[in-house]
Amino acid sequence: MPIDFTQIRRDLHQIPEIGFEEFETQAYLLKTLDSICRGKAFIERKTWKTGILVFIKGSQPSKTIGWRTDIDGLPVVEETGLAFESQHEGKMHACGHDIHMTVALGLVEACSNVQPKDNLLFLFQPAEENLAGGMEMFKAGVLEEWKPDEFYGLHVRPDLKVGDIATNTSTLFAGTCEVLVTITGKGGHAAFPHNANDALVAAAYFITQVQTIISRNVDPIQGGVVTFGSLHAGTTNNVIAESAICHGTIRSLTQDMNLHIQKRLKAIGEGIAASFGVNVVVELKQGGYLPVENDPKLVQELMIFFKDRPAVNLIDCEPAMIGEDFGYLLHQIPGVMFWLGVDSPYPLHHSKMTPDEDAISFAITEIAAFLNTKVTI
Repeated sequence: MPIDFTQIRRDLHQIPEIGFEEFETQAYLLKTLDSICRGKAFIERKTWKTGILVFIKGSQPSKTIGWRTDIDGLPVVEETGLAFESQHEGKMHACGHDIHMTVALGLVEACSNVQPKDNLLFLFQPAEENLAGGMEMFKAGVLEEWKPDEFYGLHVRPDLKVGDIATNTSTLFAGTCEVLVTITGKGGHAAFPHNANDALVAAAYFITQVQTIISRNVDPIQGGVVTFGSLHAGTTNNVIAESAICHGTIRSLTQDMNLHIQKRLKAIGEGIAASFGVNVVVELKQGGYLPVENDPKLVQELMIFFKDRPAVNLIDCEPAMIGEDFGYLLHQIPGVMFWLGVDSPYPLHHSKMTPDEDAISFAITEIAAFLNTKVTI
């Protein structure tokens, strides 16, 4: 009986979990893989924390081709109104990882109907959104036994139609760096500002000054992003704030530019500390979110293949400033990431993001055809 991948996606959509807490998700994936892999002695499997590795052993292997999917959800309250909306309060697959997982399961099935000559590794990776699960798995040595020679992956894109596949021959996604700035001054009564060092005012100046990094310290042709999305200071109207916390992100298309922006941000923090007589601590967390850099040779091969597929509308796209921890893996292993169109009126991370499920069967069919050429069926 054919597997209903649309139902699988809907099941997964109902059980989103935050990074390294994907216990129910892992159990569901393992149960589904049991069904897919039953009776196929050439398939091996192992787990690491909440992640899963599925290894299809080739009959005459000379290389290993890897496919990666992420499995975690986001802390987003779902507002889609779907009959199969999230059952986990305050959590949602608003980034489309339910689609990613479903496509990966379909690829395991499609690529294991006949034992290939070369090896295939399918990595179901936890914690993409918050804790760089790809980096953690690599550093833990989880991939060593079945390390791919080439690695591939996709990300859904709501503003592209079903049938669209988009990528480029260089950098697809930005590298990111999380920024946490803590400013500590001296609190006091609002009527006596001369007896205090106002952390809130210092934070306001810091946020304003940081805007000059992109406008005055970055080559306009290269570009970059510094965004502070959170600023917390003070308790009430007539008390001068003793401390302030600013939480933000740096994004750039090269690691050199990211480091340059980090250096300038720290220098501004030092200047604010001296100007206002406060203590400024700048914490930078790069982690595993390096730029997603496609291998030029491999992406050319992929683009040539999809260009000749009648059902595929191949798009040579510009880079995007989103972050993806697959970038870390692509800095260790050559490979390619691409966009998959899912035609949703709402963007990634939106509480109403609703992918067109027709993208599932399209992706399984077209990507399986590509992978089968790589492993010389």
